[in-house]
Amino acid sequence: MSYPIYFKPIYQERVWGGRNLSTALGRDLPDGGPIGESWDVVDRSEAMSVIEGGPHDGKSLREVIESDPTAIMGESYDSERPFPILVKWLDCADRLSLQVHPPEEVAGELGGEPKTENWYIASCAEQASLIVGLKNGVERAEFESRLAEGTLEECVHRFPVSAGESILVESGRLHAIDAGNLILEIQQNSDTTYRVYDWGREGLDGKPRQLHVEESLKCIDWNDFEPSTCKKTPGRAVLADCREFRLVKYALNSESDPLVLGSGAARLVSVVDGMVQFGEARVSKGTTVLLPASQDFEASCLWDATLLVTDRFI
Repeated sequence: MSYPIYFKPIYQERVWGGRNLSTALGRDLPDGGPIGESWDVVDRSEAMSVIEGGPHDGKSLREVIESDPTAIMGESYDSERPFPILVKWLDCADRLSLQVHPPEEVAGELGGEPKTENWYIASCAEQASLIVGLKNGVERAEFESRLAEGTLEECVHRFPVSAGESILVESGRLHAIDAGNLILEIQQNSDTTYRVYDWGREGLDGKPRQLHVEESLKCIDWNDFEPSTCKKTPGRAVLADCREFRLVKYALNSESDPLVLGSGAARLVSVVDGMVQFGEARVSKGTTVLLPASQDFEASCLWDATLLVTDRFI
């Protein structure tokens, strides 16, 4: 297991998507409607990553974990446990719905899964923004009244962003992504989303999209006011360090020493700009690879590179 593991992306049509994954990341997109998401690493019954290249070419992520869980994931990993992280690219050509993911203490009651995620803004339009949390002082009663009136935008915290910023969206945090953002999302392995408001939009079938108002109101953190992003910084920066995972950003250039990533547990490396090399394997912009637990790895910079390392997710 002395090599990075590459995966074939799984593309998802979304009403708010576009074709920017092709122009920004050089992806060969399927014909058809707007592509909003690329699931690059996933281990779920409804969507399963398939390995591309190397001795395990064509096998699923599930198959290689089951065949040798210690080599892939580390000591004492349960081979039947799904890979705990889901990695997505989001092409937000239009605004996403206002939504929330259930906290762990509520998820079971609602029949869903908790979902904490981190957004890294890889690129964005000049006036792009995010919607995260409530405006200062907004209480549940006002929120519900505005929801009924169709004026909910008055309650939510909307703020401008630029490339290189990042924000942790924990379960229970109200959120939406505005148009013009290309985002790498690192998240818990979950696909539970409750839409509380969708700006009066129709779905790909021409009908209003389903809302989950009752569920959303049970999940929203009513004390989450006006959070801020991690701003772009040079060098190394911890973008998220939560119970579910840690995410560290590294900026490398031709003068940087190789980045050493020690063995013992699986790690994900997502290159969001430039290119790095692990031995003979090159990893370019827009690619996420899995580094098996059994081996140390060194990342050398080929072109000025920014990479995100996700670990501590066991």
